[in-house]
Amino acid sequence: MPGIARSSRPRIGVTADATSEKYQVGRSYASMIVSAGGVPIILPCIASCVGDYLDICDGFVFTGGDDPIMTRWGIPMHPNANPLDPARQEFELALLEALERLPAKSVLGVCLGMQLMGLHAGGQLDQYLPDSCATADAHWSKGCHLIEGELGRGQVHSHHRQALTDAGSLRVVASAPDGVIEGVTDDRRRFYVGVQWHPERTADAALGAGLFVRLVESVGHPVGPIGKSPNRARKPTHSP
Repeated sequence: MPGIARSSRPRIGVTADATSEKYQVGRSYASMIVSAGGVPIILPCIASCVGDYLDICDGFVFTGGDDPIMTRWGIPMHPNANPLDPARQEFELALLEALERLPAKSVLGVCLGMQLMGLHAGGQLDQYLPDSCATADAHWSKGCHLIEGELGRGQVHSHHRQALTDAGSLRVVASAPDGVIEGVTDDRRRFYVGVQWHPERTADAALGAGLFVRLVESVGHPVGPIGKSPNRARKPTHSP
């Protein structure tokens, strides 16, 4: 529109969930990105649009959602799993594949997003934690639990019954006291971080809003290994 200058703020693509009639995403993802200094762009899960999204966006948030369709990797689905929309899985895996050729693009994966990152990297998934983890309830219905590692130490908001048991080619950078993998990264890329918790719902500054700040601030700046990255993050501001 005449008189409106194009924003220079980093444009962050946000993957959307799919229902039979809608593409949708939680408002808190957009709020966190805006507070961190970025512009959120909601991405309908249309695989043929991946190239266009890569042209438009400086970074990406792979959001939470239902459970990966494990038959894609030759593994039967657990009877208690709630399968992800097939079109969404196809789209997000295609986007992850394309991003491998663009290591300067910044990526943050949340819950399902981290799981898809790990599976795409050759990892393995526990499809139903109550079968194997005595403290599975802490990750599902209790809301908050402790994590620690290179991303920090603190209470995070979790809501998941699946978790990576092997991160494949990614490096584990956070875990829960019960051994559940909580964070992964790829040190070869500018900013490529997956977390099992929901930072958009986490009160801890570093493990919540701070991750979105790091994502936005990483655009245009070289970032080394997570534990050694320079601290460029500014304090998040509140959205109007």
